[in-house]
Amino acid sequence: MKIGIIGLGYVGLPLSIVFANAGIEVLGFDVDSNKVDRLNKGESYIKHIASSSILELIDNESFKATSDFHEISNVEAAIICVPTPLNGHREPDLSYVLDTARRIGQNLSKETLVVLESTTYPGTTEGELREMLETTSGLKAGKDFYLAYSPEREDPGNPDSKVKKIPKVIGGYTDKCLAKVTELYSKAIETLVPVPDCKTAEATKLTENIFRSVNIALVNELKIVYEKMGIDVWEVIEAAKTKPFGYMPFYPGPGLGGHCIPIDPFYLTWKAREYGMHTRFIELAGEVNTSMPDYVVQKVSEALNDEGKPLRGSKILILGIAYKSNVDDDRESPSYVLMEDLESKGSDVSYSDPYVPEIKPSREYTKYAGRRSVEVTDHYDLILVLTAHDEFKNIDFSKYKCPIVDTRNCIKVKPIKYVKA
Repeated sequence: MKIGIIGLGYVGLPLSIVFANAGIEVLGFDVDSNKVDRLNKGESYIKHIASSSILELIDNESFKATSDFHEISNVEAAIICVPTPLNGHREPDLSYVLDTARRIGQNLSKETLVVLESTTYPGTTEGELREMLETTSGLKAGKDFYLAYSPEREDPGNPDSKVKKIPKVIGGYTDKCLAKVTELYSKAIETLVPVPDCKTAEATKLTENIFRSVNIALVNELKIVYEKMGIDVWEVIEAAKTKPFGYMPFYPGPGLGGHCIPIDPFYLTWKAREYGMHTRFIELAGEVNTSMPDYVVQKVSEALNDEGKPLRGSKILILGIAYKSNVDDDRESPSYVLMEDLESKGSDVSYSDPYVPEIKPSREYTKYAGRRSVEVTDHYDLILVLTAHDEFKNIDFSKYKCPIVDTRNCIKVKPIKYVKA
C-alpha cells in the first residue's frame, strides 16, 4: 500500500514515521522545498524526532518527501495534516485545508481515501472539504472516492506519547468510508475509536481542547485570587491532585500557546453563531487566558520597582520562547506577546532558549525573525521564566543578584529575589 501525507510538520511527520514503520510506503507532501530536501537527506527539523529514524526510512525506501502534488494520483489514501489558524478577526482560516483539497482534487483517482486530520469546526469535512474535492476532481464522495475525518492527538515533548498507542478517533462520510478509514489506520494504530460521522469526530477534537482551555483558565484565575489571600496555588494543586477521584491537575502559566488550545475553541465559537448560539463559557475562558500576559507584566513591573527600577530602560532576559517545555515549537507562544508588550513599554528584551536558537519567520511575529538566543547570565535587571525547559530547571540561580520572576514554578535552586507569577 502507498499513502500520501500532506503537511510534514509536528503532526504529519510523526504520522508518516508510524505508517512507514508499519510497512506502508509513505509519500510525504509539503510546499516547503527546504523541508522536502532535508527529509530526503534523512535530516529532521523537529527536535524531538531523531534524524536517524528518518534516515532509516529513506534508506529502506519506505518514505520519500516531495512537493509535486501530481504524485497524489499514485496513492491509495491522502491524509491532510495542514494548519488551521485563526485570521486577523479571530475567525477560522481554512485556506490551507482548501488549497490542499484543490491540489488533491486535481490529481484524485477513483477509490482513493481522503482523510482530514487538521482541527476544525463540525461540518468542515462533509461541507467545505467535500465540495472542493468534488468540484476539482469531478468525482463524488462516498461513490467515487472515500472521505473521512480523524483528529490528530499529538503531544510533543511527552516521551510517553506514542502515535501508535494513542487511541485514534475516526469518522466516515458514509459507512463504506468508515470501513475504508478503519482499514487504513488499523495497519499502524493499535486502538481505533469509530464514531457515527465526521461531525462527531470533529466535535470530539474540539471538546478535548476546550476542556483544557477552560480548566487552564480556572487555575489561572485561582492563582490570582489565592495570591491575594497569601496562598500559593502550586501548593494547592499539589495537595489537590492526591485525591484519587473527581480531580485532575491543570497548571497556571503566562498565557496559552501552541497550535491547539489558543485556537481550537474559537472554531466552535464561530460555528455556534450559525445556529444562534453563544459559547459563553469558552469565550470567558479565552478572556481569562489572554489576560495572563498582562498579569505577568504587572509582576515584572513590581519586581523591578522593588529594585528602584522602571520597566523603561530595564534589561530583561526571557527564558523560553517555545510554548511548551522541552520542545522547539514556538507557535502561538505567549513569550512573543510578553516580549512585544515589554518592549512597547521601553524594556530591552533578550531571550534564551536551547530549543529555539534562532527565531524563524511566522505569521504574526515576523519582526522577531533572526533574533538569536543568548547565554543565561546575571547581567540583566530581571530574568523572566516563561518555559519550563529542563535546562532552566537545573541552573543554580542562588548567587544571582537580579530578581527572577517564575511563571512556571520550575526553578529548583532559587535566588534571594524570587517571585512566582
